Amino acid sequence: MPVPAKHTVPAGASSPAREALPGAGDLVTAEEVAYPAPHHYRDDIGAQALEMALAERPAEAPLAIKVRLPFCRHACRFCASQCVSSRSSRQADPYLTRLDREMVLARRRLSGLPAVSRLHWGGAPPAFLSLDQMSDLFDRLDARLGLSGARERDFSIDLDPREADMLTLRHLQALGFNRLNLGVQELDPRVQQAINRLQPRALTESLVDEADRLGFRELTMSLMLGLPFQTPQGLVDTLEQVIGMVPARIRLYRYRHRPEYHRAQRAIHRDWLPDTSTRRQLLAVARARLDAAGYVHIGLGLYTRRNDPLALAQASGTLGHGPLGFTRGQAGDLLGLGVNATSRIGDLWVRNTGTLAAYESALDNSQLPTARGARLTADERRHRVTRETLLCDRGIDPAGLPPSPHLERLLAEGLIEMTTEGVVSLTAEGHWRLPYILDALALP
Repeated sequence: MPVPAKHTVPAGASSPAREALPGAGDLVTAEEVAYPAPHHYRDDIGAQALEMALAERPAEAPLAIKVRLPFCRHACRFCASQCVSSRSSRQADPYLTRLDREMVLARRRLSGLPAVSRLHWGGAPPAFLSLDQMSDLFDRLDARLGLSGARERDFSIDLDPREADMLTLRHLQALGFNRLNLGVQELDPRVQQAINRLQPRALTESLVDEADRLGFRELTMSLMLGLPFQTPQGLVDTLEQVIGMVPARIRLYRYRHRPEYHRAQRAIHRDWLPDTSTRRQLLAVARARLDAAGYVHIGLGLYTRRNDPLALAQASGTLGHGPLGFTRGQAGDLLGLGVNATSRIGDLWVRNTGTLAAYESALDNSQLPTARGARLTADERRHRVTRETLLCDRGIDPAGLPPSPHLERLLAEGLIEMTTEGVVSLTAEGHWRLPYILDALALP
């Protein structure tokens, strides 16, 4: 696939304070605006609460499924995931057996369930599994929970191009997946070497071509900003190559250097990282280049084509957001399966245990592996709706906001605007300063 000519375009632990990037805004992560946040989760809300919530769900209500897989063959130094390092896919066999047990325990509590039309496999690279293991997991999900075969289904999977090949894509398409999320991070060889992720462009490009040939409905490619030795010009070069592959969506992530929490990051020297000024430039050139290429910023660093369903939903005021990210309409309930998976059932949010040993122990005792949870009060539900409304760029009646002396300041700074209908909405710049806005409006 030819690349067009270049255009010159100017868990549970408390998080450290965020460093603002004035001028270019900041790359906001879903974790930073999540509600309920980690500190809302309590130890006394666990498996029993989840069992009751599942049993009380309306039988006809749709339920999305997310499967979290923890195994990884590589040791990427930027990684902030809880991964189990392994070279052999056979190590996943006991885990798949316990996933099946978790499905059985959850299904027993459900009074009914329509065919699952929303499914996601994530965590560590799911392509760590062999093709036979993928088939086995998919068959178990279908047997226990009932997967939809409708054309409108939304089955997505995260892929590391180093783990997948054309045969993998054909197998996933045959199983029923129709959306791919390809991790790219950076194409600059010096950056790739620093983060121990050597991934030639040709490798990614061949998968993109095959995905297009097979008819995958949507392809998302992810890039990371703030990596060691990353420069604005190097990022522009990477963006040109990625845009030339014509993905439906491009997602920007921010690298957070927290070696005290993530062992893999200890191999990255702090003086390799771009300083504040350079990181500001990285975000500025990424925004400018993606805008110039015709992509629309949905929020949280996610860019789509103008005719993308999410862009159309945003324009029509029907965009939603939930545990699986942005959606058309309301996000609905989610059942998370696997280590550290999150579930949302009505007003209940729960998270599975974060260690493989504890996960295995709970299921070996025929118990759901739920570790902690939060149940939203009426006030907290209203706060969540307000935050989601801001995030999804829908207008808010200012009368519904908590009293705040900062509303006029946010208007003056150009982060929010008052529409002709008298409602408050985020500006384009406001999307990049959302935590600051939420703090100013006193939304917990």
